[in-house]
Amino acid sequence: MRARKWLALLLFIVVSFGVLAAGFLWPYKYQSETIIFIDDRNIIRPLMEGSAVATEINDRASAAKELLWSRSVMEQVALDKSIFGDGAADLERSQLEERIGALRSNLSVRPRGDSYFAITYESESPMKAFQIAQRMGQLFIEETSERKRAESRNAYEFINKQVKSYENQLAEVEEQLKQFLSENVDGTESEANNRMANLRNQLELAELERAELQTRARSLLNELNRVNPTVREGRTVDAYQSRINSLEEKLDNLRLQYHDSYPDIVILREQLRELRSQRARALASQDSEALPATGEVVSNPVYQEIQSELSRTRANIQTINTRIRSFEQLLAEQSRRMERIQENKAQYSDLTRDMEVNKQIYDDLLKRREKARVSMHLDVEGQGLNYRINEKAQFPLGTSGPKFSTFAAAGLFLGLLAPFGLAAGLLQIDPRVRTRYQLEDDNDLPVLVELPHVSTPFEQRRDRRGTILVGGCAIVAVVAYVAIVVASLIGVIG
Repeated sequence: MRARKWLALLLFIVVSFGVLAAGFLWPYKYQSETIIFIDDRNIIRPLMEGSAVATEINDRASAAKELLWSRSVMEQVALDKSIFGDGAADLERSQLEERIGALRSNLSVRPRGDSYFAITYESESPMKAFQIAQRMGQLFIEETSERKRAESRNAYEFINKQVKSYENQLAEVEEQLKQFLSENVDGTESEANNRMANLRNQLELAELERAELQTRARSLLNELNRVNPTVREGRTVDAYQSRINSLEEKLDNLRLQYHDSYPDIVILREQLRELRSQRARALASQDSEALPATGEVVSNPVYQEIQSELSRTRANIQTINTRIRSFEQLLAEQSRRMERIQENKAQYSDLTRDMEVNKQIYDDLLKRREKARVSMHLDVEGQGLNYRINEKAQFPLGTSGPKFSTFAAAGLFLGLLAPFGLAAGLLQIDPRVRTRYQLEDDNDLPVLVELPHVSTPFEQRRDRRGTILVGGCAIVAVVAYVAIVVASLIGVIG
């Protein structure tokens, strides 16, 4: 370092003033941010739990960044005349894309705890940083509110369409079921089984009754064959008395209606008189031979009664036979009815199953539609998950990142450090031996004698003058450096 004073001075001036020049040329950026509060714990949420679905966004900071990066939001900011002037809307396509790219590269969204996140924008202009950060916060609130309302409205409209669709399906299935029941009036399987069981019971009873009547008919026929169809009735005193009694009965009946002079009454009296005289003579003679020997042949009443009963029995057998044939026909018809019921059973099951499934889905959709309706009203009223600006964007008073004062201090430090650092680096890569310790420690070689460097008085005077001159130049350089820094900080140098 003593041998190369001027080189060290030059390196000090180049490094320090180079860092200071970098401080002048460094693109200082101003930063402004809007802090958003996520309000998802308001009083409406617990009250409407289970009745409404509040709109939620997973990874909210990432979702907010994606929303702000969207083309629609970026174009609104890029074409905003209040930020970029009156010519903002007259950009060409390439210029608009370049501006949107710059907006995206300088925009950042960072979470601030569980319920906050910051929308930050950096720009070389403090005014643009402030205006764009403020505009981004406003657009985020507007877009999220609109998207929430659109999401709820679209959900409600979708569910409402599904409800109407299932209403039409239910109406169609009910109409098909109604038409099916009107066309198939055979009843249910249980009714057909009960009807067939009832007909079988009646058929069995009719067959038993027919067997009983057939047995009774055979018994009456055998009895009829053993009875004489006619009997002979002789004329006896009792026969006269029976005829007298019969005529007297007729005479009494006529007297109730006519006078005694009526011809029939006169005739009956004559007949009665004659019969009484014959009976008196028969009683007086007490001789059976005086009675008429011939008798009158009449029908046997027992035979007639058995024959009448046999006829009734045979008529009942015919009736029972007709009834049995009717029961057999009814059973055949019920069998065909059962076949038709079995054929229609599968179709009826399909119709009822479709109707039940559609009814369950329809009822569930009705509940969901009401929840969607309440959710839509919540979003319209600004309830549920809500965003609001907790801290508005502030006009930046200072730059973000390294400042000019940092560059100024770093320039002096790095300028002083550069010569010593360069010398240390050169010594690390220089293979020459400069001290006895290198031979003793590194190579284990003993050093017998070390000859020191001896300067002449002239060389010492020259070295002293050079050191003083280098020191003076260094002081001048430092004073100039500090003057430039102070002028820049007070605004003399822009």
